Amino acid sequence: MGELFSRRIVAYGVTLPMYRVMAALWETPDQRLGDLAAMTSIELSTLSRLIGTMKRKGLVSRTRLKDNARTVAINLTAKGATLVEELMPIAIHYEEVAVRNFSPKEIAELKTTLSKIYGNLDSLEPEIRQANVKANGTRADVRLRRTNRASGGV
Repeated sequence: MGELFSRRIVAYGVTLPMYRVMAALWETPDQRLGDLAAMTSIELSTLSRLIGTMKRKGLVSRTRLKDNARTVAINLTAKGATLVEELMPIAIHYEEVAVRNFSPKEIAELKTTLSKIYGNLDSLEPEIRQANVKANGTRADVRLRRTNRASGGV
């Protein structure tokens, strides 16, 4: 469904992750980056770059909070709000088509099941971080050995 929706909104100059961010900000403005990452299930570093892209497109703004200058509030601009309000009926239509032969009970069960699946998959995060640390350390060791060999070392 995500791929179909992505193809549908490409003409608007946005990606599915951009839409998810705009929809989340439309629902709950003044979001901090970490909170927005949790709402959209987009990794923090990826989201940070995405927000930069969206800011350059004029879809979002970043404003330092008066009571905490280290914290930035992210909001939709007027252009972003107009765009997301145009895209939301399309998203609703896609969701309606996806579940049109489901009873309300089946839809509720599906949402519960998907939430459980996503919760289970979240448990893989520490494993992924550990594997990446190990892989980066291994790559660093290989680079160091190559550098030592090239310079006449071990």
